[in-house]
Amino acid sequence: MATVETRALTKRFDGDNAVDGIDLAVREGEFLVLLGPSGSGKTTLLRMIAGLETPTSGDVLVNGSVVTGLPPRLHNMAMVFQSYALYPHLTVAANIAFPLEARRMPRRQVDEKVSWAAALFGIDHLLARKPRQLSGGERQRVALARAVVRDPVAFLLDEPLSNLDAKLRTSAREELQQIQRRLATTTIYVTHDQIEALALGDRIAVLDRGHMHQLGTPAEVYQWPADRFVATFIGSPPMNLVADGKLETGFRPEHFLPREAFAPGEPLQDYPLNIVRIENLGSDRLVYGLLEPPQPPVKVIARIPCTVNLALQAGTRHPFAVRRADLRHFDAGSGASLEAATP
Repeated sequence: MATVETRALTKRFDGDNAVDGIDLAVREGEFLVLLGPSGSGKTTLLRMIAGLETPTSGDVLVNGSVVTGLPPRLHNMAMVFQSYALYPHLTVAANIAFPLEARRMPRRQVDEKVSWAAALFGIDHLLARKPRQLSGGERQRVALARAVVRDPVAFLLDEPLSNLDAKLRTSAREELQQIQRRLATTTIYVTHDQIEALALGDRIAVLDRGHMHQLGTPAEVYQWPADRFVATFIGSPPMNLVADGKLETGFRPEHFLPREAFAPGEPLQDYPLNIVRIENLGSDRLVYGLLEPPQPPVKVIARIPCTVNLALQAGTRHPFAVRRADLRHFDAGSGASLEAATP
């Protein structure tokens, strides 16, 4: 296990900062997720940590020692790419063994480690096959097995599940988390998928345009977003925002419910809603509507669980509300959260 740090890490391309002064400290054995939209600097940051990109300024440290400028092999990190980067002419066994053979490890030891890694990922029956004979999920496991046999100080995973279909991605996510817990290897995982980030991460670093907006546990970044960007990027549907002068009030769709759904006497903020459209998703309903005032009307979304069995119709006006404890407040100019700290 290892600690991995970046200090004021910056990468500039054509005069623009792809990564802009990122300070990050990944703890031993932690599963840290870098989350952000395309172009936010996630992969560039990961490649600098791996030693595949040279920073414009700043440093990368492993266990407190600066590794900036050293070749990737001296960073001793295993990176799994989105494409898996398997050698098509080699068998699964040879792909897994490749980094060990490059170190001139004795054959018997190579075979033992390949067998161990293949059993760990449940691909020991595939060792004689070529990558073209594998499914997407099987290729992903081969790539992870190849990373594991190196005994790296950290795993760096660049959207390794993005090529899988939705059902397989869910099961692969669960397996990946279990294996990481078992190995207790420091892991940095890049994704633009907030569901992956919330499900996998011990902590999440939310990035946009090279800047880190928030670093915290999944519960912290979801329930107490640091600014408007985090509030509206994380959550599906995203947080509703209602402007009132220099203040913006935010609330999650699942907290925005018909007034009858709340217990009598609860401290509530009322929001009469003009219902425009209702989507029935089985487990819940998405209610799309307009709040008036303010002017112009504000579009908002409510997520109502199927256990709240109230008749609602498009084209009607209905009293909705939010618990005051579930309201979040942001500066309308800067977008920064006005809450003093995460409770």
